Amino acid sequence: MTTNLSAKENLIVNPDSMAPPSGYAHAVRAGDTVYLGGQTALDKDMNIVEGGIVEQFVQALRNVLTSLEEAGGKPEDLVSVTIYLTDVDDYMAHGREIGRLWREMAGRKYPAMAGIGVTRLWQKEALIEIQGVAVIQDRES
Repeated sequence: MTTNLSAKENLIVNPDSMAPPSGYAHAVRAGDTVYLGGQTALDKDMNIVEGGIVEQFVQALRNVLTSLEEAGGKPEDLVSVTIYLTDVDDYMAHGREIGRLWREMAGRKYPAMAGIGVTRLWQKEALIEIQGVAVIQDRES
């Protein structure tokens, strides 16, 4: 569900297909810029998906891209992505597969990226959290 507060205020983006947020927004669009809140591998039922880093990467990226699309953007609009990881070595061990999945889901235009190792995330079962910033391009030119 997208709620437009007013023409001059920010657009709060909370897709109906995602778990309902509590105390945060999945995304906020301010003009042409979309700030994508950190997404773990939560499914619509508020459960972290089963499996390891690869399965969690797919769900977390799907959540980010769903929020971006609901805000009017596309994967190529991403300008910055930060990935928080509880096990950097595990992520790196699956890097080729994760890279292939990124290209399938988000394409070959890569934003500026950072990967940061952390001791834990909000949900104890979460292995990864992805947040980003996008600038929606004028597609009429």
